[in-house]
Amino acid sequence: MSDIAARSDPIEVRFRGGGFAPKSHRWVGFAVFVLLIALMEWGTRTGWISALTLPKPSDVLATFRELWDSGLLFKHLGPSLTRLVVGAALGASLGIGVGILIGLFSYVRAGLVPLVAAIFPVPKIALLPLFVIWFGIDEASKYALIAFGTFTPTVVATYGAVDNVDRSLIRMGQSFGLSWLSIVRKIVLPGAMPGILSGLRISLAIAIILLVAAEMLGAEYGIGAYILEAGSLYDLERLFAGVVILSLLGVLVSAAISLIEKRLLGWRS
Repeated sequence: MSDIAARSDPIEVRFRGGGFAPKSHRWVGFAVFVLLIALMEWGTRTGWISALTLPKPSDVLATFRELWDSGLLFKHLGPSLTRLVVGAALGASLGIGVGILIGLFSYVRAGLVPLVAAIFPVPKIALLPLFVIWFGIDEASKYALIAFGTFTPTVVATYGAVDNVDRSLIRMGQSFGLSWLSIVRKIVLPGAMPGILSGLRISLAIAIILLVAAEMLGAEYGIGAYILEAGSLYDLERLFAGVVILSLLGVLVSAAISLIEKRLLGWRS
């Protein structure tokens, strides 16, 4: 009887349905950055890394301090952020709208997909002289280049995300008598949102690259103009300071997309 009673006791089974949910280990990324910076500092101080190829991180930090104290940091950062926000907002919003139309309507798909496929592989930096001719050398050409460079990858990611929405969910909505608009609003758009946001990460990274290229041509202030000036003077400390600013800008953009994902995609957890 004791053996039977022992066998009838409930056995606790470890939960194995996590669904490959990622775990947050923010300290790991921070530790990697600290380790790399420490190695660079050690290598440049000991002479293992030549000072002609890589500056000391401490010297780059001193350059940041000089930029902050002199006010040049905000003189360069302000115009860059304005150009990035305006250009990327125009390109991404238009790209999402066109991508949704391509994903939903067959005639729009038949008309625009070949056009998008034709312009997508074109290097957008190569079009900068053309935009200067069309819009002038002032801000309009920079906005246009960033918007156009953001537009095409956003379109491709958006209509691809719409196409990948589970069709069984759409058929289920139709079987329950949902209207076309309700199916789009409650099934298609939420189902496509992960792919749209993933594409937006890539599009905004491209926007930062094009921002630097646009500012290297005819811009007095901006991170790209600052990097171009530092490179022409072979000032490695200032050059790497500009590169670090761009890296931090990319990290902030990625963090903003992550916050949007947590807010809009909480239903996945």
